[in-house]
Amino acid sequence: MKRKYSVIVSDLGNVLIPFDYGIAIKRLNQIESGLGDNFYAYYKQHYELHRKFERGEIPENEFISKLLKVVQNKVDNETICRFYSEIFTVNDKVVELLPLLKKNYRLVLLSNTNSIHMRYGWGDYKFLSNFEKLILSHEVKAVKPEEAIYRAVEKYTGLPSEEHIFIDDIPEYIEGAKKCGWDGIVFSDYQQLWNDLKNRGIIF
Repeated sequence: MKRKYSVIVSDLGNVLIPFDYGIAIKRLNQIESGLGDNFYAYYKQHYELHRKFERGEIPENEFISKLLKVVQNKVDNETICRFYSEIFTVNDKVVELLPLLKKNYRLVLLSNTNSIHMRYGWGDYKFLSNFEKLILSHEVKAVKPEEAIYRAVEKYTGLPSEEHIFIDDIPEYIEGAKKCGWDGIVFSDYQQLWNDLKNRGIIF
């Protein structure tokens, strides 16, 4: 017997909105040769800074100050926020599934993200209205694959763990969901997602 799903939970980055930090690197390099490359090298080497910001442990103004220091204050606050955030595009084919799935399932967004990316990057995308709730790491003070962020979804839906299915491009995050009793699909592309949903008896 197939599982009964009531809630489809979707990741944001690289599922609904692919992102490319190369865009930010190029824009910074245009300001000064090597500025973007140095910025990205620092960002990778200090990834825990990014993670703490996603977890809501670092105030936004403090995070911006760190970014400005890395780029030697060659740009102002507004510009660094835009460069840092204008890295997204929309995966239109996947987005087109949302209103179809919404007819039969509750849709919840679950994302490791931050206030700057939300405000300057993806926050105004109209497709977000298909989700009845956005569970965002910086707001719930937990990141995938920590148990607390999945439980935050369950606290909102009020439904049993086994009625949730999660779509994410990172296998580790799907494993985190499965440890909580959810089902999960590791996203790679539209056709694979469509097939995996159909194989689970998901109704479009």
